[in-house]
Amino acid sequence: MTKYARDEFDKVPETASRQGVHRTASAPARVRLWPILTAGIVALAIGVVSFLILPKLGFDGPATQASSSLEAAPLAETGSTPSATPETADVPSTEPEPSFSPEPAGTAGNGTPSSPPSTAPAATVDKAQAVAVYNAAGTAGLASRVGGTVQSDGWTLGQVGNWAGAPQQGSIIFYAGAAQEANAQALGELLGVPTVVESTEFQVPLVVVLGPGYR
Repeated sequence: MTKYARDEFDKVPETASRQGVHRTASAPARVRLWPILTAGIVALAIGVVSFLILPKLGFDGPATQASSSLEAAPLAETGSTPSATPETADVPSTEPEPSFSPEPAGTAGNGTPSSPPSTAPAATVDKAQAVAVYNAAGTAGLASRVGGTVQSDGWTLGQVGNWAGAPQQGSIIFYAGAAQEANAQALGELLGVPTVVESTEFQVPLVVVLGPGYR
């Protein structure tokens, strides 16, 4: 039992139908949900078709336009122009190609003969240098005969006589300094004496000593 006084709502007949807030949901309320579900299914189908089927058919829509604008933007910033179309790029040029003919050997780039590579000048032989001839072979008249050969070749003949120095094992030509080396070699070829030695012990620049066995 409650402490409140009883009122008309406490008198509920057992056989009467419910009143007030006790109402059952009517059938039309459930029917109004179908239009919303139908619209959602249609929108979902349109989205699937737009993202999966249309790109395969070549309808790229806004995405293709956006990419095209992005590709064209760098060209506008740098000031460059698009490349030529394939039709114009594949057209063969009518200008003749330059021909290059091989240049003959020994010519420079302008067609003029080129100078041969420079070589070191050969040492000159000065036959005005005095040449002394000494006989160390023991053969009589050998120094005079060889001295005549030297003089007839254009050399200046110096002293001719017997060798008074140390015994020699063979023929030899002494020369005073590097400046006389070419002269000593020329004398060696003339007289058949291959041995030349630098020496400053003599008063003349070139000394020929005829050793044993010289003919």
